[in-house]
Amino acid sequence: MRLLVLGGTSFVGRAIVTEALRAGFSVTLFNRGRTGAGLFPGVPRLFGDRDSGDCAALRDGGPWDAVVDVSGFLPRHVGQAMDALGDRVGRYLFVSSHAVYATEGLEPGSDESAPRRRPVRDTEVLDGSTYGPLKVACEDDVLARYGERATIVRPGKVVGPYDPMDTFPYWVRRAARGGRVAVPTDPRQPVQVLDVRDLACLVVQLLADDRPGAFQAVGPEVPVTLGGLIETCARVAGSSVEVVRVPPEVAPPMFPLVRGCWAAQRRSAARARAVGLPTTPLGVTVGDVLAWDRGRGEPGLGVGFSVEEERVLLGG
Repeated sequence: MRLLVLGGTSFVGRAIVTEALRAGFSVTLFNRGRTGAGLFPGVPRLFGDRDSGDCAALRDGGPWDAVVDVSGFLPRHVGQAMDALGDRVGRYLFVSSHAVYATEGLEPGSDESAPRRRPVRDTEVLDGSTYGPLKVACEDDVLARYGERATIVRPGKVVGPYDPMDTFPYWVRRAARGGRVAVPTDPRQPVQVLDVRDLACLVVQLLADDRPGAFQAVGPEVPVTLGGLIETCARVAGSSVEVVRVPPEVAPPMFPLVRGCWAAQRRSAARARAVGLPTTPLGVTVGDVLAWDRGRGEPGLGVGFSVEEERVLLGG
């Protein structure tokens, strides 16, 4: 299969390219060339910048059997890429997000038919209120252009080695340190995290099967609470922890993996699993993230409590 990946050298895209090459796909990358420049030697690269609208390199080359769009966040990004590619791609697989779904009235076990948020097209500001609606608009545009040749993948929280976000490494590292752990929510809050390599396997399988439709990609297979995740992290690291609930108001906003809508952390992955989403055990993911984090020297994290903040909260 001849595959074009828009992005492909940071985290989700990196895992997809790795899995596609393992599956024997012929891969071409399109990106700015700023991240992971030394990755995937021998893989052809096209250079451009979707933020500035530079998609000229996509007007030549191909044809490709499929394109995976990992780096489309705005309707303009998607529209310009589709215009440049024209009919030189067979299937367009858009990596969307679970942020497209509305949370009002959401029930546990929701699937791909859950109501989405209203699309937004009048801004290019990406923040907590616009990210999901902008992705909705992107989904609509891909479906309008490609119809049955469109595939939409909606991941939940994706974790694993090379994760550029600090939210999951925070808990892995904190649990490894052991002792009393401050948690600014009910530790029984459900948590859904998906190993990035499982997501990559799903994407490659969907392409191999030439499968249309929308697929909700969440994990792990065995439901887990935030408290249970922390205990799993400690077990893998060989440490011992005591989870201590602290008032939410003492925590900074957007605290790692703390969510207000519990039902949004109980989505169904049945449809994705039925067509090939693997189920890496949470302990395996934790162990690989722990090893990766230690291997990179455990740089400072920009989320959660600092060691001193937590010590004060817990009374020393």
